[in-house]
Amino acid sequence: GPREEIIYLPCIYRNTGTDKPDFLATVDVDPKSPTYSQVIHRLPMPNVGDELHHSGWNVCSSCFGDSSKRRNRLVLPSFISSRIYVVDVGTDPRAPRLFKVVNPEDVFWKCGLGYPHTSHCLGSGEIMISTLGDPAGNGKGGFILLDGETFEVKGNWERGEETPPMGYDFWYQPRHNVLISTEWGVPKCLGYGFHPQDLHKGRYGRRLNVWDWSSHRYIQAIDLGEDSAPLEIRFLHNPDASEGFVGCILSSAIHRFFRTERGDWAAEKVIQVPSKKVEGWLFPEMPGFISDILISLDDRFLYFSNWIHGDVRQYDISDTRHPKLLGQVFLGGSIARGGPVKVCGDEELQSQPEPFVIQGKKVPGGPQMLQLSLDGKRLYVSTSLYSAWDRQFYPDLLTDGAVMLQLDVDTERGGLAVNRSFLVDFGKEPDGPALAHEMRYPGGGCTSDIWM
Repeated sequence: GPREEIIYLPCIYRNTGTDKPDFLATVDVDPKSPTYSQVIHRLPMPNVGDELHHSGWNVCSSCFGDSSKRRNRLVLPSFISSRIYVVDVGTDPRAPRLFKVVNPEDVFWKCGLGYPHTSHCLGSGEIMISTLGDPAGNGKGGFILLDGETFEVKGNWERGEETPPMGYDFWYQPRHNVLISTEWGVPKCLGYGFHPQDLHKGRYGRRLNVWDWSSHRYIQAIDLGEDSAPLEIRFLHNPDASEGFVGCILSSAIHRFFRTERGDWAAEKVIQVPSKKVEGWLFPEMPGFISDILISLDDRFLYFSNWIHGDVRQYDISDTRHPKLLGQVFLGGSIARGGPVKVCGDEELQSQPEPFVIQGKKVPGGPQMLQLSLDGKRLYVSTSLYSAWDRQFYPDLLTDGAVMLQLDVDTERGGLAVNRSFLVDFGKEPDGPALAHEMRYPGGGCTSDIWM
């Protein structure tokens, strides 16, 4: 596909003290443009307190070959309010407009679900959205189905009595008749921040949940360990491949999942980010907090972000069982030199990294959401995870705003380098500092499209 020229990303005001609606920002990422690395359009939502989070398309590669389909609607589930916004990005891609609002009552009554997260289109033309819980905020893994033309709630995708205790992200692969979903935690606990007392009370997820794609039934759970909290899950893009990777935020591990010779599914840990022994932090040991992962479109590289440690990593996954670290760059985080945290023991680094400053701005927070260009040469990074956790772990994010950065990727030898000419500072928004989250290109990307 062509080089990306604009990127959409939701900007959140919940928990920041600004009583304004979240908005969808359009950012110019064309280096030849006079408005390069600037927000060129803002689409505010009609309600306050939604907590926009992730987004998805009305049409993706699952609908390839259907000339009646156009990727002209961006689906924006609201994590806290359970509203679902549908945005028209086809009429004027540089100035999106609101197309439809799906009210939370429709989701509650027709599906018995709430707290929507990941949106994927299906080959049927329908849209499927995973959820974290029920309308009351208890944990419950399920899926909302929307009509791909009207965006009306059709009901649940899942069938049968058995469902997982929690939900979060998902990926499906029809060639292997499988959908696999992950678990973050119980929504009514997550809503107020991270509390250590929840760790050993079963309030955070620990399983990959396997579903039969054709029957829509929950068939297997893969236990990744207590309080691992598996978040983003990615199959390899090759539709023949029966394997992929999942990142766990609390255990700071990457697991490879795969189909066994028996025909069921299993997982093995292939990367472990060691915790650091620290003073001046919430706990005496600081995990990396792997909060996002992605796989390049050619399935050569795995990228992930350690939100607390502050680094983004690039791994060669030519041998999926033995990933090799090729690139690493620190973009903030909690262990920077001169900050309140003293690192007393570190298995990886000889010294604490320098504070990350770009264009005169010391960046608050740490690297979080990732998006890779189609050619694999530019990795975009945003720094807000979720407003309640931002407030707790990086209070400066709420006063200074998130940023969007861009890394140059060496796709030959491996390696990452900061593009010093690119900075989007959401601390300078007209209505006050905003928390910027997941990024999408109009043409789809590494994390939006599933090949069948």
